[in-house]
Amino acid sequence: MLEKAGAEVLAERERIAARVRDELVAAGLPVVASGLDPALSQGVEVNVDPFDDDAGGVSVGWRSSPRLESCVVRAVKLNLLDDPAFEHQRVVLEAMLAAITAILVSAGFTVRDSLNDYAPFTLEVPAGPGGSPSWGLREEELTVPGQPAGADGASAVGSES
Repeated sequence: MLEKAGAEVLAERERIAARVRDELVAAGLPVVASGLDPALSQGVEVNVDPFDDDAGGVSVGWRSSPRLESCVVRAVKLNLLDDPAFEHQRVVLEAMLAAITAILVSAGFTVRDSLNDYAPFTLEVPAGPGGSPSWGLREEELTVPGQPAGADGASAVGSES
C-alpha cells in the first residue's frame, strides 16, 4: 500500500504547485480551476500527488478544449485510428508542454518529462524557485514620492514562496 508523503513534503509540493500556477498565469496561459467540471475546463492542469513514491510530486499537463477532447474520445470509441483529431491532439500537447517547460525553466523551476507511464503528455516539477517572482511588485512601485523607501512600512510584494 502506498504511504502518504509527510506534512513537510506535501507543504513544499503545494508551494511549488501554487508558484507554477502563478507563473503560468503571469505568462498568459489559462489554468484549470480545481473542481471545475471537465466539460468546461481547458488550459494548464497542475496536480499534487500526496503519495510518497517515485511518481509523486507536482505534475503539469495541458487540457485541450472540450471540443477537441470530445473528437479524440469519439475516435477512440469508434476505433477510428486514422482520425485527424489524434494527430492534431498530439501536436497540440507536445507544443503546449514545450511552451510550459520553457516558461517554467525561465522562472527557475526544475522540469522534466513525467516518469509516470499512466500519465503521458505530462511534466513533473520536482523543485521551484524561492524569492519573489519576476512579475512581483518592486520596492520602487510601493514607494511614495518624497518619502524614503519603506517609510510607510511597505515592502516588495509578491509570492515569497
